[in-house]
Amino acid sequence: MITLSRALLVAAAAALVSAAQPAAAQTKWNLPAAYPADNPHSENLALFAKDVAAATGDKLQITVHANASLFKAPDIKRAVQTGQVQIGEVLMSLHENEDPIYGVDVVPFLATSFAESKKLWAASRSAVEKKLASQGMMLLFAVPWAPQGIYAKKDLNSVEDMKGLKWRAYNVGTARIGELVGAQSVTVQAAELAQALATGVVNAFMTSAATGYDSKAWESVDHFYDTQAWIPKNMTFVNKAAFDALDKPTQDALLKAAAAAETRGWKMWEDKSGWYLDQLKAKGMKVQAPSPQLQAGLKKIGEQLTADWLKKAGAGGEAVIAAYKK
Repeated sequence: MITLSRALLVAAAAALVSAAQPAAAQTKWNLPAAYPADNPHSENLALFAKDVAAATGDKLQITVHANASLFKAPDIKRAVQTGQVQIGEVLMSLHENEDPIYGVDVVPFLATSFAESKKLWAASRSAVEKKLASQGMMLLFAVPWAPQGIYAKKDLNSVEDMKGLKWRAYNVGTARIGELVGAQSVTVQAAELAQALATGVVNAFMTSAATGYDSKAWESVDHFYDTQAWIPKNMTFVNKAAFDALDKPTQDALLKAAAAAETRGWKMWEDKSGWYLDQLKAKGMKVQAPSPQLQAGLKKIGEQLTADWLKKAGAGGEAVIAAYKK
């Protein structure tokens, strides 16, 4: 027979175990992303999630949902902000309409090499962090794409040859380029690009060799002009309330894994950008530098877009550009 005192001891022990369970329980986060699982961005996110699990002894587990399978690209940031998911990755410039600072890395011909892009990120990072913080989120890391070029089904010897093209736009800058060259801009996100090309919704666009490869662009277009117009970035960020709910060791592990992911992600893209160009060539695409006439026309458009951006961004934007050019 169990005595009353023993029963109380058993009950107390059970209560202690129960109270200890939440601290030891697993925390599971969902991370929506917009690109295929074999894209370097998605591969880097998978490694980031693996690093976090290892560093926390599986206490924090992050599931990456690639290829816009959980949320479409334009909806990811809002999903994190409203707490539908805890963490997400999105193309930063997709949200330039909210604040010009999100579009600083797609100002044409401002930063056209990885070294310049890294310098621009160093100059703009604190402004991006501040904006995300005002929206209840926290930046973890940012990783670049390969330089941007133009895909088309015909020779483009000058910007005049771009008039009338069905031009795929995916942010403010690409839509404005379409407007300035007299093309018909159609908003198409990366996950829908292959279908838009196959159905003739678009027949020209500006993006990286990587997105062209992911979308099998060679099935619909046969020219790629390596303009190296800009190097956009994806940013990975977390809902601040979700971050604050983690204990200190888990927060530290997450931030350490994020720093490693940023370093690794930049190297991955620097190493692989040439590989993507080679793949386009191997598929029969004509990969070439723009003619001097086309380059001059694009540079003029770049100057207009830089002026447009600075006008929108105001003193804060001017300070970022000044720090970048210092």
